[in-house]
Amino acid sequence: MDRIVTPWRYAYITTAERAPSCIFCDRATSREVNRQNDERNLVIYRGQHCFVIVNAFPYTSGHVMIVPYAHVDQLDLLAPEAAIEMTAIAQRLETVLRDLYHPDGLNLGMNIGKAAGAGVAGHIHMHILPRWVGDANFMSVVAETRVLPEAIEVTAQRIREKLAE
Repeated sequence: MDRIVTPWRYAYITTAERAPSCIFCDRATSREVNRQNDERNLVIYRGQHCFVIVNAFPYTSGHVMIVPYAHVDQLDLLAPEAAIEMTAIAQRLETVLRDLYHPDGLNLGMNIGKAAGAGVAGHIHMHILPRWVGDANFMSVVAETRVLPEAIEVTAQRIREKLAE
């Protein structure tokens, strides 16, 4: 039997349930708002009500999340201004991801609540990620392992630069 080691997944599965605070709130706070910390934390854009972060455990290269600064666990609790900004950022990211990655389509959505598959159930966030016909290759299907052609830090830099244009 072949084995593929994915050490970055171990960090996720061993800390996800025990996280002492909200990972999104930790990245949203003012003490984190500086370029060096944003780069380290994969924050690629900051708006007035929301920020964009590269998913540290992506399904595909270009997998990002739009996160409101407000710590709410339901979309109907989000201030209208934040919801509007989230949609506007999603529109911009659609263009950016199409320009950078030339996908056949995009997934855009929210998993609200643990039962719905939310990895961070207490803080809503919207996923947007490029998809290609046939991107569920044998590694994903048989080995349940994702193979990404680009380092996460490279993804962050590429999208950050494109958003700044």
